[in-house]
Amino acid sequence: MSLPIITPEIEPHLDWRALLTAFDAAHRLSPAELDDTFLYRGEDTLLSRAAWIDGMGALVKTATIFPGNPAQGLASVNGAAALYSDSDGLLQAMVDFHLLTKWKTAGDSLFAASLLARPESRRITLVGAGTVARSMVDAYRAVFPQAEFTIWARRVESAEAFARDLEGVTAEADLQRAVAGADIICTATMSREPVVMGEWLQPGQHLDLIGAFRADMREVDDTALQRAALFVDSRKTVLDHIGEMKDPLARGVIAREDIRADFYDIASGRFTRPAPDAITICKNGGGAHLDLMTARYIFDVWQAQN
Repeated sequence: MSLPIITPEIEPHLDWRALLTAFDAAHRLSPAELDDTFLYRGEDTLLSRAAWIDGMGALVKTATIFPGNPAQGLASVNGAAALYSDSDGLLQAMVDFHLLTKWKTAGDSLFAASLLARPESRRITLVGAGTVARSMVDAYRAVFPQAEFTIWARRVESAEAFARDLEGVTAEADLQRAVAGADIICTATMSREPVVMGEWLQPGQHLDLIGAFRADMREVDDTALQRAALFVDSRKTVLDHIGEMKDPLARGVIAREDIRADFYDIASGRFTRPAPDAITICKNGGGAHLDLMTARYIFDVWQAQN
């Protein structure tokens, strides 16, 4: 049998709620072994992320980041993902990079929201009008079917175009108003400075922070972190690497003990909203272990279809 190459054609058979079930089961296995490597050539980057979970297998996901690509009509981030068998280490499948990244990234924050946001949440504000925000509309609707979306972007035209393309989405030029009126706030920007201010937040809100992935990136300010009950998808991949937590930890704005739980604490019951009127924040670090969990789910669906 030839090596499976899993393409986006499998997507109609994927289900957000089924992915969350897979995440829950995977986080009850032994914690993942993780490693990242970076190679550079000027502005270009080659990033390889590896994960191994006993009982699930291993995955290596390699990304190329070429900032000059958009000028040639090409995506700036591309790559490939290799999924390996847990029992014998053989290569089981190659999974389309963009398919895997979409479902891992959106699924990560959806998993947090399903556990932390109030079940009756309906008003969702998206901060940033890029590819990730588009994925989040579909993902959130799987858990919050009555969701109404507000979209804000630095360029009003981008928010308006986003709203025209997607049903049930309204553009908003005033970010403070968009944040204050939301049950769930999802940030998916490339910002290096906070865009969401803590003084805007209201009791009972939940924030999914996706965009910041480097040590010099932030999406919410110190006040937001101090007002909220703090969660992360993985302490190992977030606290010492991503500016959203690394910077305020280094300055003593928050302490490591302020991070209430990560996904590996779900089984113990610690990954939960502390009170109905609490403000909750979960930082999505998107580690390679979540790529592995997502790839394994996609592969299982592919096997069932073939």
